[in-house]
Amino acid sequence: MLKVGIYGASGYTGQELLRLLIGHPDTDVVTITSRKFKNVAVSEVYPAFASTTDLKFADSSPENIISSCEVVFLALPHGEAMKVAPEFVAAGMKVIDLSADFRLRDVSVYEEWYTRHTSPDLVQKAVYGLPELYRDDLKNARFVANPGCYPTGIILGIAPLLKDGCIDTSSIIADSKSGASGAGRELQFGSLFCEVNEGFRAYKIASHRHTPEIEQELGRIANTAIKISFVPHLIPVSRGILNTIYADLQNDISESEIFGIYEKFYGDAKFVRICKPGSLPNVSSVRGSNNCDIGIVVDGRTGRVIIVSAIDNLVKGASGQAVQNMNLMCGLPEDTGLDHISLFP
Repeated sequence: MLKVGIYGASGYTGQELLRLLIGHPDTDVVTITSRKFKNVAVSEVYPAFASTTDLKFADSSPENIISSCEVVFLALPHGEAMKVAPEFVAAGMKVIDLSADFRLRDVSVYEEWYTRHTSPDLVQKAVYGLPELYRDDLKNARFVANPGCYPTGIILGIAPLLKDGCIDTSSIIADSKSGASGAGRELQFGSLFCEVNEGFRAYKIASHRHTPEIEQELGRIANTAIKISFVPHLIPVSRGILNTIYADLQNDISESEIFGIYEKFYGDAKFVRICKPGSLPNVSSVRGSNNCDIGIVVDGRTGRVIIVSAIDNLVKGASGQAVQNMNLMCGLPEDTGLDHISLFP
């Protein structure tokens, strides 16, 4: 059994990690940390864990985690993970960071969008943790930067077309809608029930922090610099992200040919499901699962392709993908502990 720790476990991604790891047949969660809830049973903070685990949150130092665990998940805010990651990496642990601190390969870009980076030497050691693109690298990795939720759905949605070279890379628009859990568990005015319920609004247009991460990975696939128009929205659901991605086609290509490109690209992907022609994804069909559903429509009138992708932002968009990465890093079948059927309704 792999001895696992979650450093910063009291937020939504931390509790989702705990839910998945408790049900994982090859992991033993030995410690979960939280300064705010020190010595408090996790079942008191999240009653869903009652009668499931007797774990209590601890205010543990990195040294205590290192001495008791083989794998550590960093479920910390942006700017905090970089403070402790070097110690875990130096100790030879397998580290999966769910913050944005090591996703961007150019430190100056990170500092432009986030804050000053205190561990720049470690950035190039991190493998970007999107298994569908970097599976072989992840099998040999010891330090993984888990992707953001919006980037995961958008990158998976458009990657096959970029790889094939059949779209105009300057024409990409991503119109995305996310549930309220994407904002985290800390009290925020914009996340209050009365602000979200029965509402539907755009936010951070042309300024969302996930933009450079999306552009970085799309540029790597296309082997050219890419800029996109990215517009996120908040919708009144707890979980789920639906991305509608638009791009101009470079030449006359049929919808069936594009379906063939996707089926070939994701032929060995455990968690990417291509919807049948005429069918489109719904966030309700991926809720609670590690799946990414992708639908495809070619608009022959305008010469555009429209891709729709759906993920659960807390699972494939965060904690489920982190467990998927752990499986690959530790030589386990990629879908171990992640073969949950979506919750519906």
